[in-house]
Amino acid sequence: MQQAPVTKPHEQDDDNDEIDLMGLLGTLLDHKWLIAGVTGAFMVAGVAYALLATPVYQANALIQVEPKKSDPLGFSDIGGMLGKESPSATEIELIKSRKTIGTAVDNLQLDIEIEPNYFPLIGEFLARRFKPEPGTDLASPVLGFNSYAWGGEQLKIAELELPAELLGQELTLINGEAGNFVLKDEDNNILAEAMVGELYNKEGIKLLVERLRANPGTEFSVTREPRLTAILNYQKVLDVAERGKESGMISLALESTDPSKAIQTLNEIARLYVQQNIERTSAEAEQSLGFLKDQLPQVRQDLEKAENALNAFQIRSKSIDISLEAKAILDQIVALDTSISTLKLQQAEMDRKFTPQHPAYRALMGQLAELTSKQKRLAKQVEGLPTTQQEVLSLTRDLKVSTEIYTQLLNKSQELDVMRAGTVGNVRLIDVADVDTRSPVKPNKPLIVLIATLLGGLIAVGYVLFRKALNRGVENPEDIEKLGLPVYASIPFSSLQKVEDGKSSSGRGRRATPLLASSHPTDLAIEGLRSLRTSLHFAMLEADNNRLMISGPSPKVGKSFVSANLAAVIAQSGQRVLLVDVDMRKGYIHKMFDIPVENGLSDLLTKRCDLNAATHKTEVENLFVIGRGQIPPNPSELLMHKNFSEFLEQVSAQYDLVILDTPPFLAVTDAAIVGRQSGTNLIVTRFELNPAREVELTMRRFAQNGIDLKGAIFNGVERRASAKYGYGAYGYYNYEYKSDKV
Repeated sequence: MQQAPVTKPHEQDDDNDEIDLMGLLGTLLDHKWLIAGVTGAFMVAGVAYALLATPVYQANALIQVEPKKSDPLGFSDIGGMLGKESPSATEIELIKSRKTIGTAVDNLQLDIEIEPNYFPLIGEFLARRFKPEPGTDLASPVLGFNSYAWGGEQLKIAELELPAELLGQELTLINGEAGNFVLKDEDNNILAEAMVGELYNKEGIKLLVERLRANPGTEFSVTREPRLTAILNYQKVLDVAERGKESGMISLALESTDPSKAIQTLNEIARLYVQQNIERTSAEAEQSLGFLKDQLPQVRQDLEKAENALNAFQIRSKSIDISLEAKAILDQIVALDTSISTLKLQQAEMDRKFTPQHPAYRALMGQLAELTSKQKRLAKQVEGLPTTQQEVLSLTRDLKVSTEIYTQLLNKSQELDVMRAGTVGNVRLIDVADVDTRSPVKPNKPLIVLIATLLGGLIAVGYVLFRKALNRGVENPEDIEKLGLPVYASIPFSSLQKVEDGKSSSGRGRRATPLLASSHPTDLAIEGLRSLRTSLHFAMLEADNNRLMISGPSPKVGKSFVSANLAAVIAQSGQRVLLVDVDMRKGYIHKMFDIPVENGLSDLLTKRCDLNAATHKTEVENLFVIGRGQIPPNPSELLMHKNFSEFLEQVSAQYDLVILDTPPFLAVTDAAIVGRQSGTNLIVTRFELNPAREVELTMRRFAQNGIDLKGAIFNGVERRASAKYGYGAYGYYNYEYKSDKV
């Protein structure tokens, strides 16, 4: 005998890796129609959504924010030296403030939401495509559904005030006849009945419908949101951003399903913002003007006092002139005192706006300290002059400083008067709001279809792989043989049998599962059973008797199908075969052969009938059948009774082969009782149903009960790209057990 080649460990691992990869690909190929179907369904759903979804349009506007001009009293000049951030950051927050948006909500009644009641899924799609014709402003109700809007409906509410408990609730307004309407709450209670154009004001509800155009019975959804809720909603949907860093150009965008409403809302927000900016600038000028008017009387009083003091000194000193040296010092002192006085005025104004830690305030104090230091140095020079010159210099200085300050404040006051009257502000609206109705921003139809298709494919592939991971059923007969159990035959899955099962289950009174060996003798499954017949012929040569027990690890493995059709195939070869349905709980062989359920095995064992009455001849020559009989309360006890042993001895002498179809081995003990009295025992395992551990457990149970398990029948094998075993278009490749003794 030639020695089998030895497989090296690493070669085996490599082969296993290759099998896993090919098995994964094969699994996807096996379920290609499922994957294609699910992917196609998702793609169709994506296309439907892209076509039926309400388009969303975007309104855009553009505002320019110019650098703020110098403060009326010159404060911006001080702050400009310190550097500051772009004014756009502050303006963006002002645009989205509750003051701006809240005023727009009040002016346009944006807290009132009105939506016609469209037919589900397609109603809004049809309404958008309605085109009014002369004499037809409204679309006619489809199939009499007059409660839905079909196109052309309009509802404008001029005023709506509701009690607090109704705010945020979805109310229903129903159009009536001759211009009347009814308003109902969520519980269908009537809240108001009125006419279009008439104010309704009762029980805390104030309602004025300005315009209503709809078919009688058409319903509208009306919701009055709390003011703060409406403001917060618009703050979320309003997109405000600066175009380019520190460019001063602010773009505003607002998305809505109603393009005209989006334009109106965005223009109102932009208008209110520009108006606020102008009012803010005018208020600053008014505030500075008030400060100057408060200071002017005091400065004029100081000026008059300085004039009187100088005149009195000149009269008393008989007009003493100032020397050239004193005059030069005087000019410097006057310039310094004027600057210091101006800065002190700015400090007084700045005390109302900033804290001492503010950079602009600190810069101002730094300038004051520098000018004060120069003033002290000039004061020392003045001390070197004669006493008379010092006094003249001091009085002249006071007069000139007071004159300069008064003149400067008077000029500033006049400038502020002009500025207040013609305030423009530092922002302006460049582009008013507009919408491109030909290109809605949502939905993005190609992207939606692509995402839906990819999502469908991923879900389908994931489902197939997940089901594959959960399904530990055996797919290859070699996996069973690795457990030490020979596989006598692999029976291909019969699509014809599946069709026959469907026909039988759909009609009453018909056979549940017709015998495939008679109806379709050329089916691949029957060919597999003929191969099994050959294998059994040699396997049973050394058996103790001519009894063949067929069981299975679990239900739905097809053991009754195998038992019945195997019996027919063997009978067709000329042997007398008796098929006994030992499953007295759920056996259905009597349905396959269309024989009565009475007078079966249970009746025979309880002596309610004899062997001749229990045995039924079938349409297949040489094949006889004993059904399960009436369901007994104690099937296992009947099988353990001596009547069953006597029955087996009797039929074994009368027939060439006795096939015993038993219940699942792991479910009940019937198969163990029958197996001890059978010369040959086989189990049926099903493709992708029975895990290897379940088969191993069945083998162990057979051994524990002292039963010799000959082998297995691998049933229901399907063509799989992921499995090695398969069958072609003409024939099949059968894995058949070869005994070493033959």
